[in-house]
Amino acid sequence: MLDIKPVHCSRMLAVLSDPQRLRIIECLSEKSRNVGELASCLGKHMVKVSHHLSILRKAGLVKSNRMGRFIYYELQSGMGVSGPTSHLDLGCCRLELSKTSQKCCS
Repeated sequence: MLDIKPVHCSRMLAVLSDPQRLRIIECLSEKSRNVGELASCLGKHMVKVSHHLSILRKAGLVKSNRMGRFIYYELQSGMGVSGPTSHLDLGCCRLELSKTSQKCCS
């Protein structure tokens, strides 16, 4: 029987290899946000942020919820853990999210 865990892990790490996607993950670890909020926080165009969110959603790292006219994004349940250390649990490994870096938005 073929063990697909290494394949799954490599796909997740490939998705997170883009620095902008890591920044989005850090922002969403604080609270759910819509595309406009993320674009403003990151200083990027909404089209680019939307593209990155689509990749993160397809990978199962984030989920979206419509609230009125806006779609809010948040980390998938069980993916992020807050506390003294904040990390993203991929199942095969955990990525520590920097607490010393500048907050996404004030």
